[in-house]
Amino acid sequence: MLARLKRGAAALAISAAVLSAPMVAHAQEGDTITVTYKDDIATLDPAIGYDWQNFSMIKAIFDGLMDYEPGTAKLRPGLAESYEISPDGKVFTFKLRDGVKFHNGRAMTAEDVKYSFERTVNPATQSPGAGFLGSIEGFEAMQGGTATELSGVKILDPKTVQVTLSRPDATFLSVMALNFSFIVPKEEVEKSGADFGRNPVGTGAFKLAEWTLGQRLVLEKNPDYYREGAPKLGGITFEIGQEPVVSLLRVQNGEVDVPGDGIPPAKFREVMGNPAEAAQVVEGVQLHTGYITMNTKAAPFDDLKVRQAVNMAINKDRIVQIINGRATPANQPLPPTMPGYIQNFEGYKYDVEAAKKLLAEAGHEGGFETELFVANVDPQPRIAQAIQQDLAAIGIKASLQSLAQANVIAAGGSAEGAPMIWSGGMAWIADFPDPSNFYGPILGCSGAAEGGWNWAKYCNEALDEKAAAADAMVDPAKAAERAAAWGEVYKGVMADAPWVPVFNEKRYTMRSARMGGDDALYIDPVNTPMNYRYVETK
Repeated sequence: MLARLKRGAAALAISAAVLSAPMVAHAQEGDTITVTYKDDIATLDPAIGYDWQNFSMIKAIFDGLMDYEPGTAKLRPGLAESYEISPDGKVFTFKLRDGVKFHNGRAMTAEDVKYSFERTVNPATQSPGAGFLGSIEGFEAMQGGTATELSGVKILDPKTVQVTLSRPDATFLSVMALNFSFIVPKEEVEKSGADFGRNPVGTGAFKLAEWTLGQRLVLEKNPDYYREGAPKLGGITFEIGQEPVVSLLRVQNGEVDVPGDGIPPAKFREVMGNPAEAAQVVEGVQLHTGYITMNTKAAPFDDLKVRQAVNMAINKDRIVQIINGRATPANQPLPPTMPGYIQNFEGYKYDVEAAKKLLAEAGHEGGFETELFVANVDPQPRIAQAIQQDLAAIGIKASLQSLAQANVIAAGGSAEGAPMIWSGGMAWIADFPDPSNFYGPILGCSGAAEGGWNWAKYCNEALDEKAAAADAMVDPAKAAERAAAWGEVYKGVMADAPWVPVFNEKRYTMRSARMGGDDALYIDPVNTPMNYRYVETK
């Protein structure tokens, strides 16, 4: 991941400067809206961007072969007009739409699809999501440097692409709606080089009009967008460097339309206690788990007993209280609404004395010192302090490293990793609604590579094999069997204890009185946090 500029004490000064900045001047038609964020955006390159903040921005600028019905987790064709799947579930043939253009005016072709997939898989790109395309034939050869093309991607004609998989993959169509498989124009990538993430060109509903680092990013409507009726807005201005409390005040004053970082926990009860403001609050259930990672490749967390002790030391009920009860305690990686969730699973119960005993058995009777990394946006530092106190109760002295979100992500994805990370603010929200998505990128062996999101550096090859077997169940009639198979995978994960699953969080945000549309678009299950293509003003 690319590190983002850190905005701390200067945030209020930036806010004042941005406040006087003009609204987007490039919009074609339709109202413009203003969204605020505390931290700058790391990148808008779909092969690289993978944090909660830029996820929906990238989806506003780029498209994939597949898409979702607005505000739902129901797949539909995107840049592909139609598709066919072979009887063995290994060959997918996509027919591309007519009339799709990149923002530079050039028509999209099958060549662009092949190039985009290969760019993501190419190790030189250092894509944190390359593993999502791991079922395409030729993936291993490209990753290993023995091939420069994906043998499984064939261009049948300018409007037809055939993708052959090395194994059946029940998640493949969902992956085609994920940003790592979004389509980019080769000439623009080559022109911008490493700066393509700052100069993005896609086929999406919006295109980049302006980006002043640390201050604001402006998107304008793409008048040539292929979907009729989208986007609903003429443009979006993202104001950067705004503390969440200031953003909330500006929403209350009608100056801002959506606070990107949500409602600050310290202000939650105040907002909900005001009927007029509560009416503007949007609540949504997310496929989300917040967790603590432990670096399983470095001492002392390479010891199972140490990891189990940490699991027993964390008082999850107390942590949930810190965020005003806006979550439920978790005991496994999957959230309760995800297929594969294990009902009545006990997990590791909170037990300080048992945790101390395990530490002593591991040779750490006096405890040890370590570091806990945390994003510096409230309430994450307060949650980290509670974790710090829980660890101290069993003798573990954890110093807090409170950094900008992108810097925490960079530390976790580095080759050596970080000892411990509280994932809050970056915690896993499903890329697509399938149990596989909570495994490969954050618990599977492929995600443990440099730049990946498996911050525990955890790799259990036997579980990887079981996960692959579960994903080979392409037949919808085997959905229940497949969910049960995934449940067994996650039981195995918890036996190895690379994480402490802490809670499954609900998300709350606000929208200004002039904003319209379905609530589900503001906390979108797959365009997290917001579906910019379809939100609108009244």
